[in-house]
Amino acid sequence: MHRLNFASDYTEGAHPKIMEALAATNMMKTSGYGTDEISERAREKIRLACSCPDAEVYFLSGGTQANMTVIDALLAPYEGVVAAETGHISSHEAGAIEFTGHKVLTLPHELGKISAESVKRLMEAFLADGNREHTVFPGAVYISQPTEFGTLYSLKELEELSQVCREYSLRLYCDGARLAYALGSCENTVTLPDLARLCDVFYIGGTKCGTLFGEAVVIPRKGLIPHFFTIIKQHGALLAKGRIAGVQFDTLFTEGLYESIGAPAVKAAKRIKEALIAKGCELYLDCPTNQIFVLLDDEKYNELSEKVVMSFWDKPDESHTAVRIAASWATTEADVNELINVF
Repeated sequence: MHRLNFASDYTEGAHPKIMEALAATNMMKTSGYGTDEISERAREKIRLACSCPDAEVYFLSGGTQANMTVIDALLAPYEGVVAAETGHISSHEAGAIEFTGHKVLTLPHELGKISAESVKRLMEAFLADGNREHTVFPGAVYISQPTEFGTLYSLKELEELSQVCREYSLRLYCDGARLAYALGSCENTVTLPDLARLCDVFYIGGTKCGTLFGEAVVIPRKGLIPHFFTIIKQHGALLAKGRIAGVQFDTLFTEGLYESIGAPAVKAAKRIKEALIAKGCELYLDCPTNQIFVLLDDEKYNELSEKVVMSFWDKPDESHTAVRIAASWATTEADVNELINVF
């Protein structure tokens, strides 16, 4: 039986322009590991988009690899990384950070976000602890834009976090797995140049935003992480055929494709959300990006599961289930209409 698939935003392959570019360059002979001319052209386009001409840009194989590699490289052996309890590294990466020997130090969240004030309180308590030499030192702060809940940090919130991190010598790292959907939201106030100005490292998501695979890690201050290329290789995140990632990001950053690719998904999600509310559905939480979180009674959930692939999100009580519906850059109007009719 055919089921509509709204489980995630990376169920499709790649944007047609990327497929065309991959086909056109398929038989080229280039150097490996991202040292080719196409990858360098992609880096220059990313630097330009971020208004950061000296940034180092590296193409890694995936999001978990990017998070694990960057965080391990930023931290000393005795340090951990601060994140929301719901952060991706805290909940959905199978202990990848801990696997490198670093503890994830979790903080309470508000719709997936941590505040500058909560980081400040953590650091004040740490510094006041006479036994802190026996504990894990906070060394970096991890956030994502959008968050796991599809919510957005405002420019003001990001500036406050950045200021606190610099005050306490913490590195600020932003996971941009779904960054295109943040940029495509009318409620967004944070630009790529803002991320480059306020974060020590961030990555531009490709896998969930139109590529077959791959993420672009941006280090705004050159030399912040010495020998990062070698560290990527140590973590198994370096692509031998690096050109394949380079071609994809070169395409994404041609004629503003990356900055525009997320908007249709956000628009589709808004239409789905409004239609489901009109049908009497209750939102589990509201967000301004490409994800819709719906609370269903279990009878309705079981009925819909036979027709739609959705992501399980939470079981708030014995008779209800919260699900996530995700639109993507490839979601069509026909997909949206069919989903609304099913509900």
